[in-house]
Amino acid sequence: MGLRARFQIGLARQLGHPSGLRGRVVGRALNRVNQALVAGSVETACVRAGDACADIGFGGGVGLRALLDACGPDGQVHGVDVSTTMVDRARSVFAGDCAAGRLEVSVGSLVDLPLADAALDRAITTNTLYFLDDVEPAFREFTRVLRPGGRVVVGVGDPDQMSRLPVTAHGFHLRPVEQLLESMKAAGLSGVRSEKLRIGSLSAYLLVGEI
Repeated sequence: MGLRARFQIGLARQLGHPSGLRGRVVGRALNRVNQALVAGSVETACVRAGDACADIGFGGGVGLRALLDACGPDGQVHGVDVSTTMVDRARSVFAGDCAAGRLEVSVGSLVDLPLADAALDRAITTNTLYFLDDVEPAFREFTRVLRPGGRVVVGVGDPDQMSRLPVTAHGFHLRPVEQLLESMKAAGLSGVRSEKLRIGSLSAYLLVGEI
């Protein structure tokens, strides 16, 4: 196996589960790469002052800051990530918000959220579904943790464009947008729709589901 292939495999692993020093570097890079998609997700989620909201698979934490700003001092933000490296980093970066009780970060996965039933008004997740063998259990978890009237926004890159990236050949599950929307409906989400988002020369999609 060549050096380039080993690099791409290692990068794919870190993108799915950042860990250690390399994971912290990847987390900072994710903040830059995901900023526009996260901002679009928060805007489309229509977060209101006082809402309980969450960023699932928050990575470098740019979504946590956006949600904290959107829900205001009377709201609460939950951050869930499979990576202990990212959770530890968030607890350090957002130490004041954690101490004030405005932010709670936890280790957990999309298919087993450490959240109570009907705990959230709004939730976002961006560039996370690629690392799941089956997405419907994740959507069922969103159905479980959202309150009546709640909304989830799922940000994904254009699958055709992503398929041309070398890193996605190593363990990424790229699914058509229509297939993801059907899985959201099957999991019990309603009002399911997609919105296309242009980010420079690239395209992404915001998938919206409600309770």
